[in-house]
Amino acid sequence: MKSVTIRLSLAENVKSFVNAVNRYGFDMDLRSGRHVVDAKSILGIFSLDLSKPITLEIHSDDCAALLEDIKPFTV
Repeated sequence: MKSVTIRLSLAENVKSFVNAVNRYGFDMDLRSGRHVVDAKSILGIFSLDLSKPITLEIHSDDCAALLEDIKPFTV
C-alpha cells in the first residue's frame, strides 16, 4: 500500500481526478481525518472537506503510472 497527499480544490479537479483513477483496476481510498471514501466515487469525494489536503491510499505496490497521472493533484 502507498499513501500520497493530494489537493482537490475545484469541482473540475475532482472530475479529472476521478477520470484518472478509474483507469486502474486496484482499490484506492481517500482519507480526510476519520472519514474514508472510495477514491473512484465523485459523490464520496464531495462529502469530504476539500479545503484541506487529503490522503490517497493506493492498495497496490505497482502504481507508478497512476502516480504520474495524478501528479497535478499531489501536494
